[in-house]
Amino acid sequence: MRFSSRVFIVVVLLAGMASAGFILRPDPYFLMQKNFRIFSEVYENVSSAYIDEVDPEKLIRSGIDAMLNELDPYTVLIDEAGSRQMDIVTTGQYAGVGLEVGARGGQLVVIAPIEGYSAERRGVRAGDVIKKVDGTDVSKMNTEDLQSMLRGDPGTAVVITIQRFGIEEQLDFELTRETIEVKNVTHYGLLDSESRIGYILLRRFAQNAAEEVRKAILEMEMEEPLDGLILDLRNNPGGLLDEAVRIIDKFVPAGEKVVWTEGRMSRANQQYETSEQPVYADKPLIILQNSGSASASEIVSGALQDLDRAVVIGERSFGKGLVQIVQPLSYNISLKITTSKYYVPSGRSIQSTPYLTDEEAAAMDDVPDSLRTRHKTRAGRTVYEGIGIEPDLVIEQRPHSMLEIALLQNSHYFFFANEYTAGKDALDPELGPDDFYVDFRKYLAEQDFEYITRAERHLERFIESVDPAVLEESAGRIESMMELVELEKERDKELYEEHIKRELYLELLSRFNGTRARMKEQLKTDESALKGVALIESRDRYLSILEP
Repeated sequence: MRFSSRVFIVVVLLAGMASAGFILRPDPYFLMQKNFRIFSEVYENVSSAYIDEVDPEKLIRSGIDAMLNELDPYTVLIDEAGSRQMDIVTTGQYAGVGLEVGARGGQLVVIAPIEGYSAERRGVRAGDVIKKVDGTDVSKMNTEDLQSMLRGDPGTAVVITIQRFGIEEQLDFELTRETIEVKNVTHYGLLDSESRIGYILLRRFAQNAAEEVRKAILEMEMEEPLDGLILDLRNNPGGLLDEAVRIIDKFVPAGEKVVWTEGRMSRANQQYETSEQPVYADKPLIILQNSGSASASEIVSGALQDLDRAVVIGERSFGKGLVQIVQPLSYNISLKITTSKYYVPSGRSIQSTPYLTDEEAAAMDDVPDSLRTRHKTRAGRTVYEGIGIEPDLVIEQRPHSMLEIALLQNSHYFFFANEYTAGKDALDPELGPDDFYVDFRKYLAEQDFEYITRAERHLERFIESVDPAVLEESAGRIESMMELVELEKERDKELYEEHIKRELYLELLSRFNGTRARMKEQLKTDESALKGVALIESRDRYLSILEP
């Protein structure tokens, strides 16, 4: 009876604690130990007793991947190759031969030799098809495996065998690995010399990114001060948070709080302030961004927008407001784990909530402002959180037609340039885009180039689904629809001719004059850059955006 009374008292006590708001939580260490044991026993039984033999390492990795898939998309396990790539981001350098390589038409090709390094000095050219590395056939490899073979210790040699258009025999190049400095700023210069408007293309936020931006500004201002500056962050996926803060340093006074992080652990809660005197303090500043601008890019554009220091032009940014650290594990494996969320000066988070797809993000456009969390910039402009950084001036990228996509997918610009440049040392200044286009059309005819429009694909599916008897009776109608498809293709050739000519000319220009010449030419018709120039030249309009 005493025992029953004690049980009753404990039950009543627990019920009272629950009603008072006390929640009894299981011991997390007990739960970890319990589930580790269950997992171990399941793994052991499956490995030893399953009807088919299983790969133990693959099995355990699948379990780890499934566990991490329950978290955010950025918490991932990084293998040895991935760890080397992370080292490149954090250190800003690696040892290699100085080649940008990629896959084109099922082959591994040289996209561009990096200026000043072994491959360029020895005469490797854009368009060369890489066949072997140190005698090993690489035709079945992917670009990551190829890059791993080309990298190594500085001072060591590697022989690459290439096939060059117009030359029957394969060519061997003995290259020397050396320390390659990863460029964060890949292009800078004056867009408009009369009004002295500078332009900086920042591709990543690896080590030294801020210093490269500073040097670019000072070099452009060497003759006389700039009247305006455009910082291009389009398709910049981010990188080091510290570098983002140091870049903001270049544009706002010291002592400004520009970003802070909040997480579960106290060490994840940090505040970042500018600490240096700016090199470009108060003159017009434009930020270009698009849907590929993420993480550190959004810190820069978000902070400068919140401080009313810059006008942001382009598309809504990606929406990645989470901070990761890389935790080394055993056997050269690392865990990249999200530890905090960052906030820009207005107090807003730019993280898409929760993790939106492109379709879900587009649907957010229909959400009324009254249902979104509002914040204020320093001057009182309203900004919203939860879907990245929204631009002050929206300029959406022109979608490519199926014709243009097919030309790019099949690398026709690239391989035509290989043929056209074979045996030539320079681009004929007498020839223009129209002349190249005539030769390009002949090349496409020789390649039997075809592509499928959306209408054609829908028509094919429709024909497959129709009863054969009905199809036979409707042969004339089907033929008429096919004629409409061909008319659409002819219209596409006229409608997108100028865009195709431009892309072709840029490819040829880069072969003869390098990527810098290509970039300068490309900016002449860049709608976002031109809008930035026009805004800087109209000071009243620029200020009217920043001052509500």
